[in-house]
Amino acid sequence: MMHQELIPHLFRTEYRKIISVLCTRFGFEQMEIAEDITSDTFLTAAQVWGLKGLPENPVAWLYHVAKNKAKNYLQRGNVFERKITPEIKSGFQYLIEPEIDLSPQNINDSQLQMMFAICDPSISAEAQIGLSLRILCGFGIDEIADAFLSNKETINKRLFRAREKLREQKIKIALPETSQIESRLDNVLTTIYLLFNEGYYSLNQDRLIRKDLCLEAMRLCTMLVENKITNKPAVNALLSLMCFQSSRLDARIDENGAIILYENQDESLWNPDLISRGGYFLNQASSGHAISKYHLEAAIAYWSTKKTDTAEKWENVLELYNQLLLIAYTPIAALNRTFALSKVHGKETAIIEAEKLNLQESPFYFSLLGELYRGMDNLKSKENFRKALAFIRSESGRQVIQTKLDGL
Repeated sequence: MMHQELIPHLFRTEYRKIISVLCTRFGFEQMEIAEDITSDTFLTAAQVWGLKGLPENPVAWLYHVAKNKAKNYLQRGNVFERKITPEIKSGFQYLIEPEIDLSPQNINDSQLQMMFAICDPSISAEAQIGLSLRILCGFGIDEIADAFLSNKETINKRLFRAREKLREQKIKIALPETSQIESRLDNVLTTIYLLFNEGYYSLNQDRLIRKDLCLEAMRLCTMLVENKITNKPAVNALLSLMCFQSSRLDARIDENGAIILYENQDESLWNPDLISRGGYFLNQASSGHAISKYHLEAAIAYWSTKKTDTAEKWENVLELYNQLLLIAYTPIAALNRTFALSKVHGKETAIIEAEKLNLQESPFYFSLLGELYRGMDNLKSKENFRKALAFIRSESGRQVIQTKLDGL
């Protein structure tokens, strides 16, 4: 039936809007109530639409039902006595006007306010991503557990602890003062960046790429770009990076779900519109004076949209990695820099630098060494590829390494 197909789609697109407005209205103190009302709205839709058919405007119907459920909750006498009256005495004003505003502007404002509240530094990065997936992206608990390679019980406990922490810290659901935007924005961008990477470099045993996570990260970042207060150079740089990276998503996986390495990708499957958007946002990011790690990673990703190997490409990439390691060192960036080094100064130089890193717990480390030794010392190349194989859990990832081994 049509409603059976439409409801999951609307849950993905409208759940996050309704819950953001209700959470903003009720505060973190009654966050579970907001979640219950939102979930119950979709349950009601499934029941009513199954009996009476689809309404003329399903989205407006959902908003109307959610508003009524929220108003009914607020107007119950026992709730006034137990929860609302004490809040009024302490100056809490939300009952003066019980109207629930689900206008497009308020939905957008509420989602931005929730983004900053969820990304408060008082809770862990994992919890921030989990709450973002739940509230800002409309993901179910099963989907979040899947993204984290975990189970429902663990995720529920993690989200419960995060909510409790936000209550204890009395975190307000509001945009920070203009003077605080820059410092608070760092946490928000980190969460979006980690969410994107969770999809782009998924550790899921069945899927190496979670395109849905990548798209959600891009949507959240686009909201920041479209708001005057949060439209900062670093935000544009991050969106540029994600556009460049996402432009190759369709070329990274074959029809059997196996990963396709960069050098074997079909350029005709790259998305020129996303590459163009990446260039636009990178240009917008140049308006400030500070250079963030997102600027440098976006510039590196730009060169990845140039398939042909040239001296100019790899010299630029190497210099960008040199700068990146100075301001935001990570082992993965160091490994990637070593690969660029091999393109500019040869494999011998790169092997010396790579082995200094000594990242014995990283499959990427051994995979890189296997690649660098290939053609120079195939025995060492095989040895390193086998070590990489021992770390990799996904069948698709193992297949990539095994293909390299078979080629030797």
